[in-house]
Amino acid sequence: MLVFIKLSYGIEPIQPIPIRIEYNEEKAELGKILFHDPILSRDGSISCASCHDVYEKWGTDHRRASIGIGGKVGNVNAPTVFNTFFNFRQFWNGRAKNLREQAKGPIHNPIEMGMSKWEIEKRLNKIPFYRKKFKKVYKIDRITYEMVIDAIVEFEKALITPNSKFDRYLRGEVKLTKEEKEGYLLFKKFGCITCHNGINVGGNSFQKIGAIKPFPWNPESPDRYRLTKREFDKNRYKVPSLRNIEYTYPYFHDGSVPTLEDAIRTMAYHNLGFKLSEEEVRKIVAFLKTLTGELPEILKKDLKDRK
Repeated sequence: MLVFIKLSYGIEPIQPIPIRIEYNEEKAELGKILFHDPILSRDGSISCASCHDVYEKWGTDHRRASIGIGGKVGNVNAPTVFNTFFNFRQFWNGRAKNLREQAKGPIHNPIEMGMSKWEIEKRLNKIPFYRKKFKKVYKIDRITYEMVIDAIVEFEKALITPNSKFDRYLRGEVKLTKEEKEGYLLFKKFGCITCHNGINVGGNSFQKIGAIKPFPWNPESPDRYRLTKREFDKNRYKVPSLRNIEYTYPYFHDGSVPTLEDAIRTMAYHNLGFKLSEEEVRKIVAFLKTLTGELPEILKKDLKDRK
């Protein structure tokens, strides 16, 4: 399969999302329940879905910064949880190596969910519904914290959005409009593709915002500098995925940019060093909208039931 993909799409710097990936359905369904249950937060007010609405907001919360327990406001924009399986690291500064490490972060963060592993085990083991569910999936009587994380991760793994128009274009199934094709050519011509490439059209490197024209630096920002303390890493972040980008507003690590058009203008100015014409912006937006895929299969039945 990998050889086939390389031969078929090797001439393009973007690869289509696989139509499906392997995951444990029982675990993922349990993880979906946990993902939406505020019992995992200290005051019972916040679930994973509070910041990552997978049904209506494409895995985000559409806020500049997310709200945690007790109404506390963070200092970072919540990136989409869709397609995170394809990211090489997790969080804006890449501090988590994988989805398992990422899932633990918000649960223990005192601003977000503020829970300990012991309290999670204590609460869930008191509930017959969860004891029955976990026994069926994990074949064990007592629920452990690691099982909870494992189930949530399996659900997050399933949150892929395949079959975007651009994916189908890469597979030779459809054609792009003239404006979409010209937008993609501009995207490559201007060098946007240097950072936004691969299956996730990003999510596979750390890059600096303000490479040409300086971008304001906030010492509270979740950049690589927070981890390394190297001057080189100020305003350096994991490149966000551009998958479903038309619906994952507001943009940037601080959620300071409300529209896709403004995000394109801002990136062109700070990382390319020049201003785009309105025609160029329009064409690039047209291309980016072709990156919107189908909602994950694991959600489709729920969405049908909601109608």
